[in-house]
Amino acid sequence: MLSTLRRKLRHLEPSVRDQLARTALARAVPWMEQRALFRFQREPLARGVAAGLFCGLIPGPLQLVGAVGACAWLRGNVVAGGVTTFYTNPLTTVPLYVLAFQMGSLVLPGEQSLPAFNADGPAGAFSVQALAEWMQALGTPLLVGLPVLGLVLAVLGYAVVQALWLAPVLQRGRRLQRARALRGPP
Repeated sequence: MLSTLRRKLRHLEPSVRDQLARTALARAVPWMEQRALFRFQREPLARGVAAGLFCGLIPGPLQLVGAVGACAWLRGNVVAGGVTTFYTNPLTTVPLYVLAFQMGSLVLPGEQSLPAFNADGPAGAFSVQALAEWMQALGTPLLVGLPVLGLVLAVLGYAVVQALWLAPVLQRGRRLQRARALRGPP
């Protein structure tokens, strides 16, 4: 399954390059090529996923801009970085912010208490304003916890991509060792 995904990603690379050559960005292709921004290989993909996981915690529409900038800086795959930012959505934002608050509480001195979440508006329905007020009440622990959580997620994402990419190579090595052991000494 992993080798199939790798093959599909590698087959995607020429079409991305072809589309890029036809756009207004065609003049920037040598710069992008030098930085491996569209290479579907292990290291650029791992860096792109790490950048996307870190930048996914940036509020709103700045996630993609941040991921593209981080990918350019880290020489990571822009496609992987952009797609990875979508792990944050309206369903995952509150749990991620609670986790970031808890991580910030661990880092900051003193006791920090999580404010109660009450997103009910005047009519008993969900209110974006109530959510925004709750997020403001999270304060400093959230501001400290978001980068900490982003770094933890980025390191984990980088390691997972590296492990998944190398898993078939390690399996093949084990098979070869077993085959040599069965044949006996030369």
